[in-house]
Amino acid sequence: MTYAQIVGWGYAVPSRIMTNSDIEQLVDTSDEWIRTRTGISERRIAGPKESTSTLATRAAQNALQVADLSPSKVDLVIVATSTPDFPMPSVASIVQDNIGAARAGAFDVNAACSGFIYALSVASGMIAGGLHENVLVIGADTLSRLVDWTDRSTCILFGDGAGAVLLRRSESPTGLRSCVLGSDGSGVGSLYVPAGGSRTPITAEQVQARQHFIKMKGGEVFRFAVHAIAQATQQAVQSAGMTMDDVDLFIPHQANIRIIQSAAKALKIPPEKVFSNVNRYGNTSTASIPIALCEAIEAGKVSVGSNLALVGFGAGLAWGAAIVQWGVDATPMPFAWWKSMVRNIQSREAVVRSFALRTQRRIDALRRVNGIHGV
Repeated sequence: MTYAQIVGWGYAVPSRIMTNSDIEQLVDTSDEWIRTRTGISERRIAGPKESTSTLATRAAQNALQVADLSPSKVDLVIVATSTPDFPMPSVASIVQDNIGAARAGAFDVNAACSGFIYALSVASGMIAGGLHENVLVIGADTLSRLVDWTDRSTCILFGDGAGAVLLRRSESPTGLRSCVLGSDGSGVGSLYVPAGGSRTPITAEQVQARQHFIKMKGGEVFRFAVHAIAQATQQAVQSAGMTMDDVDLFIPHQANIRIIQSAAKALKIPPEKVFSNVNRYGNTSTASIPIALCEAIEAGKVSVGSNLALVGFGAGLAWGAAIVQWGVDATPMPFAWWKSMVRNIQSREAVVRSFALRTQRRIDALRRVNGIHGV
């Protein structure tokens, strides 16, 4: 039987830190109010030259470095995001080009904050089905670009970031042991961006009415989240043939510390088995689970044989939970200097290759315009 094992991981966050004190200068709120109700102290905000694709690219490169895999061996790139660089093409196509994964397919998944679990499920299924050997799964969002900085109910919550894992085909019975996905579309209006899609295109009137920003009914989302986390996690654990006692680490979507604590209490998971970094990053949407996973690995909380419960929830309303049995040594290894040189060369080659392909398309277009054949 074929399994999909996580063999590489990495994350990227913007350098700019926005503290609660900074937000106090924008809206009528306070550091104490934000920390008490959300557990958030600060968040990362993308700079003018950063986007979902740039953060996703950095996270992907870090994951490939940990896996010690050349981009040329990546078969598929999947990016889970709600904030693509453009309505089209996909962020995944941009990342595929940026990292130099010349033979990889690429597509995006939009399941909001639960998107990473959806993408992980798709990638694992493709590997288990024999379609691919190495698949990059990335969760990346820059929700600060959709935040209304005059709305204190939402602007305090969100931050930007990206996290990535590299899945590889394995005969070892580790990796994704079970996955539960769900959706309740009747709750679309609980968390959404009203304008910008095919139903309500962006117009000057929509922008003036601030309809191109995130709108959220906080109470509804809170109640949904606690229930969805508990139910989906229990279902995933049962599907994996385990009990809650078998779970070594619980890594939920980092939306709000009160949601995390309430869900952990409902599941009877002790605090020492719950990983949270929401205080430093805020809600990074679909990036939050892979970023938290990377930091849990850095903290020494993940080792061979560890059973991880990953669970996300968000707009849709959508949710997903996965049980992952860790199968590789997560101890940090020194990276040889010559490998760093090879990575730098590969990055430069990706830039040159992309430029060469664009140039060739321009030349071909000019030749066709001028009636030059034989190309």
